[in-house]
Amino acid sequence: MLLLWLPMTAFAHQEEVHHHASDSTADEEYRYYVDLTKKPDAIKAVWLGVICPGAGQIYNKAYWKLPIVYGAFMGCGYAISMMQNRYTGYKTAYIDLYNDIQAGTVTEDASKSYIAVIPDGYDLTRVGGASRWQSTLKNQTDIYRRYRDYSILATVIVYALSLIDAYVDAQLFDFDISPDLSLNLEPQIYYDLQQQKSAELKVAIQF
Repeated sequence: MLLLWLPMTAFAHQEEVHHHASDSTADEEYRYYVDLTKKPDAIKAVWLGVICPGAGQIYNKAYWKLPIVYGAFMGCGYAISMMQNRYTGYKTAYIDLYNDIQAGTVTEDASKSYIAVIPDGYDLTRVGGASRWQSTLKNQTDIYRRYRDYSILATVIVYALSLIDAYVDAQLFDFDISPDLSLNLEPQIYYDLQQQKSAELKVAIQF
């Protein structure tokens, strides 16, 4: 038994040395690609993003995210501007038509705001008359005001997501993504609740 035990001990020692050497090599390779002394400060990344959207991504050197961040902000800004213009136009038309109805001075003059927003090929009569068109203008005013508010909310969400991304990206700067994984297969004895022994094969994945 002693003669059998000595070679097994030596083999186990060699395996342990080899395993440590592999870990050390993987560590060195990982540190080669990730300079831990240059890990960004997550709080600083957030504050930079608060001051200037996208600055957190620049600080984290995640330059590829800038088109996404600024593209989202530009899209939200365009939506806010478009919805605000339409909301203002329909609101002005509604107020002008309301005042003309009260004064009895409704006209088909194209210079009137409520006539200018009528679709091409239609006139006040074809859209149902002044009262019907007034109701339509009121509905359109409410719709575009709601769309404008949704666009503002989307901008706030994009802003918040850019800050969260800057923080998480800085925190995960030194996250180990090296391929140092190993799979071990080894037999073992299993005892059930009745203390009955049985043999089984254990599979272990080491991270």
